[in-house]
Amino acid sequence: MHHFHYKKGALHVEGVSLEVLADNYGTPLYVYSAQTLLDHYNGLDKVLAPVDHMICYAMKANSNLAVLSLLAKQGSGFDIVSAGELYRVIKAGGKASRCVFAGVGKTAGEIEYALKQKVYSFTVESSAELELINKIAARLKVKAPVAIRVNPNVDAKTHAKITTGTYENKFGIPFEEISSLYAKAARLKNIWLRGVQMHIGSQITSVAPFKKAVQKMVPLVLELKKKFKIEYFDVGGGLGIVYDHALQSGSGDWWAKQTKAPLTPKVYADAVMPLLKDLGLRILLEPGRFIAGNAGVLVSEVVYVKKTKKKNFVIVDAAMNDLIRPAFYESFHEIVPLMKKTGKTIPSDVVGPVCESGDTFCKERPLPPLQQKDRIVFMSAGAYGFVMASNYNSRPMAAELLVKGEKIHLARQRQKLEDLVRGEKAG
Repeated sequence: MHHFHYKKGALHVEGVSLEVLADNYGTPLYVYSAQTLLDHYNGLDKVLAPVDHMICYAMKANSNLAVLSLLAKQGSGFDIVSAGELYRVIKAGGKASRCVFAGVGKTAGEIEYALKQKVYSFTVESSAELELINKIAARLKVKAPVAIRVNPNVDAKTHAKITTGTYENKFGIPFEEISSLYAKAARLKNIWLRGVQMHIGSQITSVAPFKKAVQKMVPLVLELKKKFKIEYFDVGGGLGIVYDHALQSGSGDWWAKQTKAPLTPKVYADAVMPLLKDLGLRILLEPGRFIAGNAGVLVSEVVYVKKTKKKNFVIVDAAMNDLIRPAFYESFHEIVPLMKKTGKTIPSDVVGPVCESGDTFCKERPLPPLQQKDRIVFMSAGAYGFVMASNYNSRPMAAELLVKGEKIHLARQRQKLEDLVRGEKAG
């Protein structure tokens, strides 16, 4: 699942002690395991081998250049949602010709930039967008490759803020309207109907919704292939990860392993590959969290411990501006001590220094007795961690490291105070 482990009582990433990294680079600190990223990418690549396929890493999960470069060298494609993300891919050594450009609000400037860079395809989300792409492509005297995103109206039973596949969501075209929109698109002179796409949500840990959506899509996909000669079927992403793989128990056996079966590449492939292998189309898959989520952690230091009559507050130097998922999604992140501790746990609220009551990572979590200057680690922070960070409360953003074996790469320098006002001018 990942390459973070205790060795002689200290949590390590691959062959490097996180304690040493925190000493040398400070906290808060994001640390990524290169081998974990590669294992997850290669695991998916292997199970998709029976069909022509392209994995398009959903870089919104983690867009650090070092992460993108590592995956690009494996031959990865990329799922992008802005001109900025396409620019990052190119700067990291990736290819625009292996990028699918998604998102409901592409601007004219972004569309023109992507056409000039020769992206693999646009994932179209509305009739109005289709018309704008055609207009810009005509001006540039090119044909724009597109796939229309189908909203299959399949409820993935995930968090309300990350579901995308029902008619309550802003994404895609209703299933029943797809055939007529493809017919309209076929009449546009500067549109190349290259494929079809779907996506039903994020952090889906059961294979059943994926299977249900693909089953519903297959007859439509075959119809589009026959009528419009599409080349690919993009099944989207959304594969979930295990966030609580080493939950604390109240018994004091603090590092007690919990047996919870993750959604593995094999489990996913066993369910959907029988439905895909005879389509005669290239299959695209857009994993983001599945590749990066368990590959990263956030290291933080305890600033104060504050005890009241009702609470034990562990105040740390990381905040919601560093890792917003708990505040935004009520998300669980396993919290472990950097140096392994034993003994009776204490129900604790782990909170940050930002002036918001929502700056809380957990409440009443059974944790070992923590003291000032102890360090803790937020596990599974490799996806939607740093990439959603901000400078709220004028806090400099954390450094990022990529570790491969015993090699340490400074993937992003810690911001300095002067970086906070760069580009600003006083009146």
